[in-house]
This record gives sequence, C-alpha cells and structure tokens, in this order.
Amino acid sequence: MTAPTVPEHALSVRQILALERIAAGEPEVVAAAEHLDRPVRWVHVAEAADVGVMLSGGEMVLTTGVLLAGGDPHGRTAYIESLHRAEAAALVLGLGRAFPSPPRDMCRAAERCGLPMVVLHRPFPFAELTEEVQSRLVRRKYAAVRLSEGIRTALTALITAGAPLQRLLDEIAAHSACPVVVTNLAHRVLATAGERPAVDDVLRDWDRIARQPGGVDGEGWLRAELGGRGERWGSVVLCGYRGDGASGRLLADRAAESLVLHHLLSGTAVSWEEQSARRLLDDLVSGAVPARQLLPRARAAGLPVNRRTFVPLAVRDTDPARLDRVLRLLGLSALVADLTEHATAVLLSLAHDQDPVPLAAHFAERLRAETGAAPVVAAGPARPAWDDVPDGLREALHVCDAVAGAPPGLPAVVRLGDVRLRGLMRMLRDDPRVQSFAERELDGLLYAEEGEALLAVLRTYLATGRNKSRTAQLHHMSRPALYRRIEAIETLLRVSLDDFEEAASVHIALLAHDAQTGE
Repeated sequence: MTAPTVPEHALSVRQILALERIAAGEPEVVAAAEHLDRPVRWVHVAEAADVGVMLSGGEMVLTTGVLLAGGDPHGRTAYIESLHRAEAAALVLGLGRAFPSPPRDMCRAAERCGLPMVVLHRPFPFAELTEEVQSRLVRRKYAAVRLSEGIRTALTALITAGAPLQRLLDEIAAHSACPVVVTNLAHRVLATAGERPAVDDVLRDWDRIARQPGGVDGEGWLRAELGGRGERWGSVVLCGYRGDGASGRLLADRAAESLVLHHLLSGTAVSWEEQSARRLLDDLVSGAVPARQLLPRARAAGLPVNRRTFVPLAVRDTDPARLDRVLRLLGLSALVADLTEHATAVLLSLAHDQDPVPLAAHFAERLRAETGAAPVVAAGPARPAWDDVPDGLREALHVCDAVAGAPPGLPAVVRLGDVRLRGLMRMLRDDPRVQSFAERELDGLLYAEEGEALLAVLRTYLATGRNKSRTAQLHHMSRPALYRRIEAIETLLRVSLDDFEEAASVHIALLAHDAQTGE
C-alpha cells in the first residue's frame, strides 16, 4: 500500500515519535507499525470513552486509559474502532496508571484497523508533547504558506512581464534546488533547468526513467500534470528534490499552475516541442555548448542517437509544421525548428543502412508535392559522428542562405558545391574589406536616381552570362531599351561590361552587396 501524502502543514506519526522530547517517555509502537507515515493534523488529549465523536480526522490521541481499565474488553475494542472510524492518525497510551503493560485486546483491534498504537513506558507530561507538536505544526503551516506565496508571486511576476518558458523554469529550479524537467505525454523532454551537470545526469538516464511504470515518480522525484481546458499535454518533474516531500509537492503543484497559465496566455503559435528543438539546434549551431554535452538532451528529446547517421538540412521559407508532416509520412526521425528568419533546420537521424543522398532527394520531392511549390532544401554532408553535427548544420544553413536570389535551375537538394561564388560572398559578407570593395565597385549605381532599377537589370544581365536577349525578355523590355540601360550602367560604374575582368569584378561586388542586403 502506498503511504499517504503528508500535507505541507502536517507531521507524520513517525516524525513525531522521532522528536527528542518524546524520547523521555520511552515510546514503543505496538500495533500497525506499517502505517506510521500517516499525517497528524493535531494532537488531542482525551480521557473520554467516546472520544471518536469529538474528532474530525488526522488527530493523534493521547490518553492514560483510566476510563478503559477494568472494563469490558469489548468496550476497549469499540474504543479503537471508534478512533478508526473518525480517521484518527494514531493512539498514544501512557502505561502505569491504568495499564502496566500494553492491553492485548486493544493491540489486536488497532492492528486489525491499521491504527498505529504507541505506548509510553515511562510517565510523561502530555502537555509537553502537545506544546511541542502544536508549535511545530503552526510553524510548518506558516512556512508552507510563505513558500507557496513566495514562488507563486515570483512566477506570476515573470508571467506578467512576458518572460519566456525557460526563465520560469530557472526560477522553479532556484526554489527547488534540483533539476526541473518538462515533458510531453510521451515523456519526451521539452525543457530543463537547474545546474548543468545535475541536469545532464538526469537526461543521461532518461530513457530508463521514462520506461518505468507510472513514469518518473519515485523518492525525491515529484511530478505534477500540465493541462487545461479539458486536456493534458505534459508534466513538470522535480528530479531528486532533497527537502521534505510536502514542500516538494507544493513546489511541483505551484510550478504546474504557473506553467499552465504561461502556456494559456502565450498562445500556441510555437509549441513547446518546437521551442525545445530550437534551443537544442541553436546550441549546436552556435557552439556555445560542446556537442558531446548536448547528446543527452537530444536523446531525451526523442532523437535516436545510437549507431546513427545524421543528415543536417535547412529548408527555406517553409512552415515547421508542414515539414513535420512530411517527416511523419516518410517515417523519419528528426528535430525541426526555425533558426533564422527564412531557414528551418531539420536534423535527420538515419539508420546506418539508409542512404542519405537519395533519402534527402525523396524528402525534397515529397515536400514539393505537399506544398505545391519547389522550396529550397539545402544539405550539409551526412555525419556519422555526433561531434561533427554542428559543422554540418552550419554548412546547411550557409547553403540555404546562399541560394537566396540565385538563378533558377538549382538541384532539388542544394549542397555547398552548387552555390560556388555566391556562397563564398555570403560567407564573407561581414568582412569589412569585402564591404568596402562592394561599395567602391558599385558606388556610381548605389546612389543614382534610378539605381535600384539599374541594379536589377545588372543583376539579371550578369546572372544570365551577359545574354542581352534573355535579359530583355526577363525584364519585358525591347533590345534598344536594354542597350540604353546597359550603357547607363557602364557610364555610372565607369567600366565596360564587355571586358571579362571588369564584368567579373562588378559581378563579385554585386554578389557581395546582395549578401549584405539579403537580396
């Protein structure tokens, strides 16, 4: 049988018997020792034979038994049964005045009812015990109220200020002094907080923990359900809480209340699953945390990581939910999240016998069929080692960025070798020397009255390999009109676009300018 939860303002029978003051009475548990974790709400001294009618439940009854001695054994049994019906927490009987030894009939009845019965072998002033216990109960109740209001006030202030989920979890971890984990209904980890080494220890063993019957409940592990409006969507777990169970339960419940409120107020535009994937992929790409340290987080988030091949992809201007749908249709495991304004990262986890190249192409085809368009799918090289995943993701994002404004005709899956000079300029766009070169080469056009229109013509002209017919066609103008535009461009730039080296210099400058402006 599971021990009852002791309310935050109560003491258990076991805790009271462990008090130093009661040791002077030489207490001995003579019945129902397995029920000593019952909560004690109050201590009541009573010598009445019908004390049960005076109780409301949770009391520890202290008596010398003077009204029970020498009477009918059935009367003593009825006394125990009345305490049981009143849901008393325990009976403490002082020996000596009425009973020199524990009365067997009362012991048998208490054992049968599951009512803890304790005898005191030495005379003991009941007033001392009631004073000690009552003062402790009052202090505990006040401490519980203060703890409850403290964390509720702190979390409500964060929610009111629009703080993100992670900030709330950090506050909960600070109050509980243990790792905090938020999971979905499948026990996949969505967010964590707490000291990094302790969190990593929890996540490293998360697969085993999540498979346990009933999830993660255990000693020091306290879980509160997350849900609202008639549905559940996950849990918050205090992992290895070292305080008393009542305070931990209160913290878990207050944490759950605040997380549900935050979830409802912030809306569902970005799910917690996507936020989790975004934080993990962001940490991988940024290099802020070594990849090896992120492996437990990836595993706990549900990404298969053992004996796998990782394929980093970046998809341009496509909704993550749509990507998730395609991945499910293909039966692929992946983490998906928006990482930049235009790029969504997809980290595929494949079995070693799956060929990543045709599989990436198949993914691009299914995505095209799903969207009715041809979204750009950029790929980094497949990585058999987890430590190499960050470089692969950075390359995929770089390629995805580099194809912006590229001429048509790219393959379904674009790789680094496909972006060539455009990719190099995107990579070097923040270099002051490249910026200065682009400014110097295009200076005459950038500040001209028709500069934007002329830049568009120049961009098309150079991208088509200086094909005048194609350029005129794409800009819906006549050949003579195009010639006038090209002449104006050459005059403003003081170059001849018929000269290969000068045209190449202008083309490189234009690619650098477009990389800097996001064209």
